[in-house]
Amino acid sequence: MVAPLYTTASGLLFHAGKILVCTVGLPARGKTHVSRALERYLRWTGVKTTVISLGDYRRKVLGSAQKLPPDYFTLGEKSEETIKLREKVLQGCEQQIWDFFNAGGQVVIYDANNGTRERRNAVAEKFDKAGIHVIMLENSCDNEEIIMANIRSVKISSPDYRSWDPERAVQDYLNRIKDHELHYEPVEETTWPFIRIKNVGEKIMVNNVHGYLQSRIVFFLMNIHNRPRTIYFARSGQSLIEHSYKADSDLSPAGWEYAERLKEFVLDRRAKSLEQRGINPAERRLVIWSSARRRSHHTAWPFLTKGANDHAPPPKVKVLERPQMSEINPGVWDGLSPDQVRKYYPDEWERFVNDPYAYRAPRAESYHDLCVRLEPTLIELEREREDLLIIGHASVIRCILAYLIGLPASEIPAIEVARGDLIEVVPTSYGVYSQAHHFWDGPGRSASGKDEHNFYENYAEDTRGKRRPEAKADGASAVGRR
Repeated sequence: MVAPLYTTASGLLFHAGKILVCTVGLPARGKTHVSRALERYLRWTGVKTTVISLGDYRRKVLGSAQKLPPDYFTLGEKSEETIKLREKVLQGCEQQIWDFFNAGGQVVIYDANNGTRERRNAVAEKFDKAGIHVIMLENSCDNEEIIMANIRSVKISSPDYRSWDPERAVQDYLNRIKDHELHYEPVEETTWPFIRIKNVGEKIMVNNVHGYLQSRIVFFLMNIHNRPRTIYFARSGQSLIEHSYKADSDLSPAGWEYAERLKEFVLDRRAKSLEQRGINPAERRLVIWSSARRRSHHTAWPFLTKGANDHAPPPKVKVLERPQMSEINPGVWDGLSPDQVRKYYPDEWERFVNDPYAYRAPRAESYHDLCVRLEPTLIELEREREDLLIIGHASVIRCILAYLIGLPASEIPAIEVARGDLIEVVPTSYGVYSQAHHFWDGPGRSASGKDEHNFYENYAEDTRGKRRPEAKADGASAVGRR
């Protein structure tokens, strides 16, 4: 198991050395999606990782596609001006790779087509001579539905097609792909280790990949997909005994009311979102994860029943209890207030305040322990293809949000997750878009009923610099795009 905690003097983990992952593939095959997902996972494990995108660098240096010579994106014979421009971009992009490695970085994911053997070998030989491990990561796709979905959702929204008519942009990009297909050479050479992914996770082939970190990369890539989905987060309802970890008490009357309101809000919000995408909500299943604690999985119960106010039949819902998603264990601090901990455990309190992520209270879990416990859940999160609602505890939601959004470990304890807010996260190829929707002001809302005896679980509510802006009752507030 791995989770973010430490770095070494060299900045390199797992005795793996430095690694260059070169993506290979035609346009619109999911290279950027895979690159960004892998970057997020490796950063979570503590590995210093970055994505260097040839397309992003080209736009930064030369501007949008409209400012380039007409033969820039075609292969074969090119004008002298185009050759100079392409060489300028290639050299600048490679220099960014060197700069990252020289600054202590460990893994670079080079997001480019690299569609010919000559080009791949030129890049690989250059970095191999410097002792950097090179892996070719080929993305192939023969599923036209995936290709068209990728073009429409990603490519026509890029700066290259800003202000273009969507249909004209799609046709232009298809023409660009057809030209690349004439000159594309799939990875068949065994000179370098390679990983070949077909249809973004449908099938994977591995050749000559050795080493622990390299194997972790393969393991992660075996579990991802790019099907559009939305991930929702909500805290469980108020329980009868809020301040006790050991009690595992049931929901209070206000907690049951909260659960009903959560059901109404989530189903209404999700239905509108799916209809905007041209999808019938009745045809898409909603998967709900809860912990095995009573207040968590009982908050999911209304989704499985038809209430008095429900006019439609129950939606397609699947509820799963995940014991790994139990809240952080406060140990001997269970039920104590901050003042009591300062009085009875002054030394431990000082260490906790100095490092709330890594410090473990007596007989308790640290946030790092919780992250290690949650890693199998994160892999299942990557595998899940349906819309997902996670009904959980604040500490667990903080860790999962930090993974998705890409926050450093030190900020995990300070992420505020208020009861009564629904956090909506939409993974995209270029990052994650998230926003918070406010739906509840009843008992258990931290603004009116904060329980100081549960501060170890809700540390963020006693700190400044909170990560989540205030959500508005009549709308949504953006949490961020990473």
